[in-house]
Amino acid sequence: MTPIASRIGVLFALFFGLLAIAGARAAWLGTVKGDSLQDAAKTQQVADLTVPAKRGTIVDRRGVELAVSEPAADLSATPYLVEDPVSAARQLAPILDKNEDDLVKLLARKDTGFVYLARKLPAEQAQAVADLEIAGIEQTATTSRSYPRKWLASQVLGGVGTEGKGLSGLEYGYERMLHGADGERRTVKDALGKAIDVQDVKPAQEGATLQLSIDSALQDKTEAVLAQVGRTFQPKGATAIVMDPRNGELLAVANWPRVDANNLAGAPGWALQNRATGFAYEPGSTFKAFTVAGALEDKAVTPDTSFGLPPTIQVADRVIGESHPRGAITLTTSEILAQSSNVGSIMIGMKDGADRFSKWVERFGFGRPTGSDLPGEERGIVLPRDEYSGSSMGNLPIGQGTLVTPMQMMAAYSVIASDGRIRVPHVVRKVDDRPVRVPAPRRVVSEETAAQVRTMLEGVFAPGGTASEVSIPGYKLAGKTGTANKVDSDTGEYSQERYVASFVGFAPALKPKLLTMVVVDEPKGAIYGGEVAAPAFGQIMTFGLQYLKIPPG
Repeated sequence: MTPIASRIGVLFALFFGLLAIAGARAAWLGTVKGDSLQDAAKTQQVADLTVPAKRGTIVDRRGVELAVSEPAADLSATPYLVEDPVSAARQLAPILDKNEDDLVKLLARKDTGFVYLARKLPAEQAQAVADLEIAGIEQTATTSRSYPRKWLASQVLGGVGTEGKGLSGLEYGYERMLHGADGERRTVKDALGKAIDVQDVKPAQEGATLQLSIDSALQDKTEAVLAQVGRTFQPKGATAIVMDPRNGELLAVANWPRVDANNLAGAPGWALQNRATGFAYEPGSTFKAFTVAGALEDKAVTPDTSFGLPPTIQVADRVIGESHPRGAITLTTSEILAQSSNVGSIMIGMKDGADRFSKWVERFGFGRPTGSDLPGEERGIVLPRDEYSGSSMGNLPIGQGTLVTPMQMMAAYSVIASDGRIRVPHVVRKVDDRPVRVPAPRRVVSEETAAQVRTMLEGVFAPGGTASEVSIPGYKLAGKTGTANKVDSDTGEYSQERYVASFVGFAPALKPKLLTMVVVDEPKGAIYGGEVAAPAFGQIMTFGLQYLKIPPG
């Protein structure tokens, strides 16, 4: 055999061997691995994607948009399909406002076939990326949450996370209704990863629209007044609530400091709290109205019952005096409430008795949530009757030793500002076009008792009252100041430096249509509710009464 023929034989044998190996490999892949490879091929070519539903809109009582969903896209990459990661990163960086080197690292990854480059990318930026036509870069349609009024009612509205779920506020509390029902989309791609067929297997269903009872103009004014309180007294925090006492609708729920709803992550955690429902504090003198109301209902006193008041009163081992030293005087029940006498309020509470007093605290709703539709509502703390000590009736009737929330105080004052029945404070009026059902009012005291206390609270604005400097021309006001020491967590004693100043009141006094409360936590430079909170109450009510066209009276 010639050398040439020998070489041809070797090459033929080698070729035949390789062909046999290839045939065996093909047979093994087609039989043993056939099913799994077929599934893998389908997985690479067919993708089932979740289509997020458009989140429902939140509007105020007049239809002003407070929270909306706008078109957006999640931007991702299949790294092995990106031919030039450096060039792609250079083009994408300015659009995404991201570091070019960080993008290169993502686009050059070899350990995965999928990476996110951006979430909730606004439609304009998403289109700019699409115009680049970079192979391996994909977009998935979604929506982003936006708050057109930015700062307005941000702690009430709350926020939405990257995955499109409510994390706080109404966004969290009404997540199921706002979210809607996600859809499903099936996409068939070619070998280069480009979509060649798209089918909506299950259409997405848009979330419900929430209409709130909040009025944007009144909310904005309330927040502006709180901002002024913040500048003047530099408190730890503050909240103000405006309610229609006739039905429990919340017209404004404001917190200071304000935060931008579009940038909740940029605000400190403590500023995100809705203090209207989450701040528990000792109410101080604003609680005296309930001490008096209970005693009136039990016929233990009348508005004209006269009390000889010593400068101080001793209850067990406690000696309690007034906020300002005075000599012995005689005051009626009405004057005791108007002048916020500690000694007189304790004497009224003791005349009614500890058992009855404890029942009235429960009847007015303290120690449990109001049932408000605002999430995160605290219960407060009420001392059970069987745990009263000998000195309990020396502090409980004047608002010490009990923790309440501003929302509980609003609900309780709705009893006095209406017909003696308590209303559940609520902020959601409608879901889509369906009115929200609210629990029926519950009787607490008689209409007569409520009217008597309203008349007594008018005296707070009269000469000698604790808010005598506050007035609104043409309107009779009624309300109550509160100044309460905070308990020092280290010593367990009442602090002489840290206070909560508050005011709650309503107008017109005879037939109230607007109930407002202002609570200021740890004001600096002044501590009394009549000095810190009452003027803010006056500003909010002046605007509210005129804006809502409530007739004088």
